[in-house]
Parts: sequence; C-alpha cells; structure tokens
Amino acid sequence: MEGSAKFGLWSVYIRWNSDNVVSRIRFVKQVVPGPVPLSLSQYLAGKKTSLSPLTSIHELDETTFGRIYREVLAIPYGETRTYGEIAKIVGTGPRVVGMAMKRNMTPILIPCHRVVAVNGLGGYSPDISIKKDLLAFEARIREKNSRKKPEQVI
Repeated sequence: MEGSAKFGLWSVYIRWNSDNVVSRIRFVKQVVPGPVPLSLSQYLAGKKTSLSPLTSIHELDETTFGRIYREVLAIPYGETRTYGEIAKIVGTGPRVVGMAMKRNMTPILIPCHRVVAVNGLGGYSPDISIKKDLLAFEARIREKNSRKKPEQVI
C-alpha cells in the first residue's frame, strides 16, 4: 500500500504492508494518491506523538546500522541527540551514524531528524528545511502537551 500526506510544502510518501511494516518514507513535492496509515496522519496533524503500530524495516537489521536505527528510535519525541552521543552508545563513530541517517529509508518513523551535529543541525535529505520544520513542529506539540493535564496528553 502507498500514498502521501501533506507536511508543509512537502508530501510525505509512505509504502507499507498489511503487517504495518514500512519499507519507505520520503519527502516529495508532488502528492502521491493513495491511502496513508491513520497513525501517520495523526502524527502530521500533531494529534499523536508516536507512529505506532507502524514499524520500520530497519528495526530488524542486525548490523551496526540496525543498532544505530534502534537507538535513534529511542530518542523521545521533541528531543535531540548528537551524532556523537548515538555513536558512543552504539560503539561506533559519528560519521558512521551520519551515514546510517543518510541511508535511512524510513525517516520520521526512525526519527533521524532528531539527530543533530554538536555545532548545528547536521544534514537532512532532500532539504534541511524539513529537519528544521520537524524539530520546530515537535517542540510546539511537546510544549502544548506539557500545558495539558496528564490525562489529556496525546
């Protein structure tokens, strides 16, 4: 199954199967007709901070990249970690973490936008403005949720 949902000036294209395993997410300029999982629509609307029950194909990867992806998946919504912090936990170098982020086939789901350089944002494909927008979006939703009563938080 595949389709896209809007996020600012971009469309978020997603391909997934009936087991909710996502094989591809990418940012595109054109709308791709078709359905999208409810959790993605809710996330992009700021109504949900998780994409559960969706899972990434990367979560089953047993390589160094797989360990990196699982560590990035553990970064809480609205927070960031540096390439170096992830590298230290996984036992590799920051450049390896950067390469894994560049090869991430399921951004947002494996939230590579939450991985930043020690002195700035780092990179993001296809456009660094998407990373800025995602981080600002999550910060706004997190701030909004922090003002709610605990039973109201999404």
